[in-house]
Amino acid sequence: MITGEIKNKVDKIWETFWTGGITNPLTVIEQFTYLLFIKSLDEAETIKEKEGEILGIPFEGIFPEDKQHLRWHRFKQLGSPEEMYRVVSDEVFPFIKNLHGKDNSAYSKYMGDAMFLIPTANMLAKIVEGIDNLPPATDRDAQGDLYEYLLSKLSTSGTNGQFRTPRHIIQMIVELMKPTPEDIIIDPAMGTAGFLVAASEYLRKHHNDMFLVQGLKEHYHNTMFYGNDMDRTMLRIGAMNMMLHGVDNPNIDYRDSLSEINKDKEKYTLVLANPPFKGSLDYEAVSNDLLKIAKTKKTELLFLSLFIRILKPGGRAAVIVPDGVLFGSSKAHKTIRKEIIDNHKLEAIISMPSGVFKPYAGVSTAIMIFTKTGAGGTDNVWFYDMKADGFSLDDKRTPIEENDIPDIIERFNNLEAEKERKRTEQSFFVPVEELRENDYDLSINKYKEIEYEEVEYEKPEVILKKIEVYEKEIINGIKELKDLVKDVVR
Repeated sequence: MITGEIKNKVDKIWETFWTGGITNPLTVIEQFTYLLFIKSLDEAETIKEKEGEILGIPFEGIFPEDKQHLRWHRFKQLGSPEEMYRVVSDEVFPFIKNLHGKDNSAYSKYMGDAMFLIPTANMLAKIVEGIDNLPPATDRDAQGDLYEYLLSKLSTSGTNGQFRTPRHIIQMIVELMKPTPEDIIIDPAMGTAGFLVAASEYLRKHHNDMFLVQGLKEHYHNTMFYGNDMDRTMLRIGAMNMMLHGVDNPNIDYRDSLSEINKDKEKYTLVLANPPFKGSLDYEAVSNDLLKIAKTKKTELLFLSLFIRILKPGGRAAVIVPDGVLFGSSKAHKTIRKEIIDNHKLEAIISMPSGVFKPYAGVSTAIMIFTKTGAGGTDNVWFYDMKADGFSLDDKRTPIEENDIPDIIERFNNLEAEKERKRTEQSFFVPVEELRENDYDLSINKYKEIEYEEVEYEKPEVILKKIEVYEKEIINGIKELKDLVKDVVR
């Protein structure tokens, strides 16, 4: 977790941007990220140089001999802010933009139209000094927390149906799905690449030995992670986010995932996503394949159709959906639920409280987990009623003790023990036959049972007698007050 000291340092840098005239949070994050990346390049180069010296192996870095002055530790020591500004704006920034040359990496694609927007030398000097005091990129956990804190300032989220998915919710979903070194993972509405980053960090933590196997290491860096978005700023931030978390070449594309342009079919083994619930949709451009499953203009339903299409048989999906998907009565709503339940394997519905996405939105949501089979397989669906996620459910979202997330992860990893749970408890199973009988309704309230405790009240005559006693006490009290007032007047 990011410390108060680091938060204060980030806030101070943010304030420097703000007072210098850069007030758009997206622009601040972009410029901040460019400089973080420049610093991390130098730190990585320094480590490799030292390793080369120790091992006696020749080292060819990304900074040629004639470009050594472009390294962070060199330009930050230049004599004047004006000289540093000239070097950074005229040499360092063009250098990092063309770092991958003409290759087709996410970095080269989305850095092409990046712009250096820090307006003055003094402002750059203050920002460089502030960033220099932040944790090094080699401290991967601190770097991730720092970047997450930056993204939390993205107050422009919530437009066009998009809003930031809280990091602890992303991490919970990744913990539930347990990505493997062989997985091919996609988020078709990636935003800042939060799901992909969390999956990459999970693999580093639980499967670190994969980096000793050349094929798996290459897969991790080049063919494991995929993401699409329609906002080039988000793509740039997402690509930088992935690279700052140690993924060399993520497959990040500018693409409308729902359009005919997206030809992906049975390509991925794991979908992690929080697709947009609303916003503009070019219905004419929507892929006909998706409309065959459910003819609708609702993006949340079309994305579910997309997930089914792009998953390989046996592929898994854990996706956030608005509650309406679970119980909507339109033909399209029922059709997509029927498709997942009857033709694939629906495993779990985790209902989340409406405050999870505050302050961006107050919509009630759920996590839907299913496996693509093409031949059915749904038997008993696990429902969980999340009541708390470790934060208050108001706009402030302050930390609290109540938190169902550890319980959710523990129970999902031991579903055999859930079979005897009653409908009055927080989690329970519902057989597929009952889902069908209820028109494929997946709302937890449809199946949850509430135990009512019988309350015995006193007899009416007893209550009336008590009221009479209270009334006499009130009258006597008023009389005493009147006598006191008379004494004061005298």
